[in-house]
Amino acid sequence: MKTINGNKESKAERSQRAGAITAALRAAYPEAGIQLHYRTPFELLVATILAAQCTDVRVNTVTPALFERYPSPRLMAEAEPEELERMIFSTGFYRNKARSILGMARALVEQGERVPDTMEELLKLPGVGRKTANVLLGHCFGQPGVVVDTHVRRISQLLRLVDSDDPDSIERELEVLLPSEDWMIFSHLLAEHGRQVCVARRPRCSECVVSGLCPSASVS
Repeated sequence: MKTINGNKESKAERSQRAGAITAALRAAYPEAGIQLHYRTPFELLVATILAAQCTDVRVNTVTPALFERYPSPRLMAEAEPEELERMIFSTGFYRNKARSILGMARALVEQGERVPDTMEELLKLPGVGRKTANVLLGHCFGQPGVVVDTHVRRISQLLRLVDSDDPDSIERELEVLLPSEDWMIFSHLLAEHGRQVCVARRPRCSECVVSGLCPSASVS
């Protein structure tokens, strides 16, 4: 059991609280969803790699020209590293991202340019971790998963829904608390809440629709 405000919270009670949080955030952010622009699984894979430690808005300014220049895994695999780095420079960590994208594209070419539709296969691709794989599986292949980005990691801890600081453990803990149909939207809702209200440097608890469900809330 967890201790919440001095009271023991059972697993069932925590799951119920997670459901109430989901409902409140759904009402607050009815348009919550993926913000990356893409047309194909390959484009979403590239965009998600670029989104690491970068805003989706910034990625969306880079990808139109990038996908026009390299519309397929084969063409991306043949890109000159220096040119690719220039095109994605503004997303930050551009050398590492270019290396991951090139390695991923070359791996896809080796398997007929098909983007895998299983976690096991996706994790074999360079630059692809569970977060990226869950984005692909949920949005392109109808396989729900909890996407643990920086917002989900931080806010799920503030809400005391999870015990761990490890993203993989957080993913598993949240999957136990929530029904599978809510896994993906819960990730989007926490991300939106993190951008708008529960900001990292100074959470605006007085404006938070789930402050009454949050043991970390500080409302004057």
